[in-house]
Amino acid sequence: METRTISKTHISQRAATKANPYLVSAIIQLKNTNTRVAQLLSFPRKKWASVNLSDLDKVVKDGEKVFVAGKVLSSGDLTKKIKIISWSASEKAIEKIKAAKSEFITLQEELKTNKDLRGVRII
Repeated sequence: METRTISKTHISQRAATKANPYLVSAIIQLKNTNTRVAQLLSFPRKKWASVNLSDLDKVVKDGEKVFVAGKVLSSGDLTKKIKIISWSASEKAIEKIKAAKSEFITLQEELKTNKDLRGVRII
């Protein structure tokens, strides 16, 4: 994924090309408060991250809230109790997350309570 930052205008232009209205509203909402997340979501889906549970388990601390800009996949096990926020996750990954007594929440649900994603680590 690209590491350089892009302007808010460019983020808006990329959002206009998206077909999913929930994704467009999330990008527009985050554009002014959390431009890094808005930028990651404005990329084409082919460039979105696919993160396995084993990879998450290696880099997060117990009790942490993390945002995955893409999809969470089920390869590996999760041993830490964390809150995972992502656009989507595989069904098997959600089962493993619940079995580890962790929590998975979609980005749309999190934006209702935490509009600017404060206190969330971006993976």
